[in-house]
Amino acid sequence: MLTKERLAARIFRQLIWYFPQREKEVFLTFDDGPTPEVTPWALSVLKEYSAKATFFCVGQKVQKNPALYQQIINEGHAVGNHSFSHLSGWKTKNQAYYKDIDKASELIHSKLFRPPYGEIKLRQIKQLKNNYRIVMWDVLSYDYDPGTLPEKCLKNVVDQSVSGSIVVFHDNLKARKNLQYTLPRVLQYFSENGFVFMSIAV
Repeated sequence: MLTKERLAARIFRQLIWYFPQREKEVFLTFDDGPTPEVTPWALSVLKEYSAKATFFCVGQKVQKNPALYQQIINEGHAVGNHSFSHLSGWKTKNQAYYKDIDKASELIHSKLFRPPYGEIKLRQIKQLKNNYRIVMWDVLSYDYDPGTLPEKCLKNVVDQSVSGSIVVFHDNLKARKNLQYTLPRVLQYFSENGFVFMSIAV
């Protein structure tokens, strides 16, 4: 199935959308944390399945929750820069956008970057790819959308994920209800089908 993400991957080849050469591996990612009410729960569920993931953290939240950020790292997961203030690249002047990302990099020591909302300009890509691996996705769970039922969120992930897929979840309050339903079931389904869950290498 050629999704809009797979089509975008053909056009924006300098971005990472999925890992086509990986067999029976899925890459779960979590955006917008760390969040005390959500992230520890997600970490505990991942641990049950010996699953590794990648957490694209917001600098403001890392500043407020440094111990939780360190817990993510201590438990063997990867972290990535998701900007300091969760700015849209489309709506932000380039220099202000870079400055915000740089501010986050003082707290988040990673060469992975995911643009908030997936919104990034071509000029911003050209600038940032010198210092970061810019990671997008090919499977969006829509866990953050209050109009998406938990069962639909699960279906989005199960139906669209294949070997090498990068899946987006959110460890924030908005997504908590859908995430708590979906994540354990995703881990169980793909584990039973012989998949392993990997973090994204820096």
